[in-house]
Amino acid sequence: MSLQDEVKQILNDFDNVSADKIVEILTQIQPHLKSNITRDYLQGKIQQILGTNDNAERKKQCKNLKPYLDWYLQGV
Repeated sequence: MSLQDEVKQILNDFDNVSADKIVEILTQIQPHLKSNITRDYLQGKIQQILGTNDNAERKKQCKNLKPYLDWYLQGV
C-alpha cells in the first residue's frame, strides 16, 4: 500500500487507528516537508507522543497533528 493510500485510510477511520500507526505515517511524511523548521517541529511533536504512556493522551496529541496528513494528500 502506498503512503498516500495509508494516509487516506487513516483520515477515513481516524478514531479506530492506533496512535502508533499514526506516528509511523507522520514519520514517513516528515521528509516531504519543505521547511527545516516544520520538520523539526513535527519531530518534536512525534517525540512528545512517543514519550507519553497514556493511550488516550497519545491519540489526542495525534489528532492535533491531523493537518499534516491533510497537507500530504493535498501535495500529492
